[in-house]
Formats: sequence, C-alpha cells, structure tokens
Amino acid sequence: MEPKELIEKAKKQLADLTGFKEPAGIGFKKEGQGCLIIVEIVEKESIPRGMDILGIYNVHLDAKGGLVSYDRKELRKRTDTEVGSGEE
Repeated sequence: MEPKELIEKAKKQLADLTGFKEPAGIGFKKEGQGCLIIVEIVEKESIPRGMDILGIYNVHLDAKGGLVSYDRKELRKRTDTEVGSGEE
C-alpha cells in the first residue's frame, strides 16, 4: 500500500475507535513489514477554536493497513506552536 492509503486507514480507524473528529495525518515511518502513522485529532472542541485540545497519537499498522496498536503520546492546544516528535 502507498503511504497516503495507509495514513487514511490510520485516521479512519483511530476516529472509529475513539469517536473523536477531524483526524490529520502528521507523520509516517516505515517499520519492518508495517508502519507508524502519527495522527493529530481534536479531542475537545472549544470556542475560540484556538483553544481546542488536540491529541497526538502513534498508530501502528501492519503491511495490509490493519491496526496493530495505538497510543496517545501528548495533548496540546491548537494554538501551541511547539509540538514534540511523537516518538519516545
């Protein structure tokens, strides 16, 4: 599968599992037969939108795009300009 397809699969699977909206793929890394997709997703909407709380997730997929695991690495406000790498 192409990276774009894998990123779309990761976003959809994470949104389906968590119930959160507006996932965005912000990172991709090939890992052996699978891959790591870093996804940012709105966990809490606020007014103004700059105060939305975003979760940064590591989503691991197998070679066919099946979900292997996911975990939240950090939280941030939409207006925060400094974001960690999402990796340990």
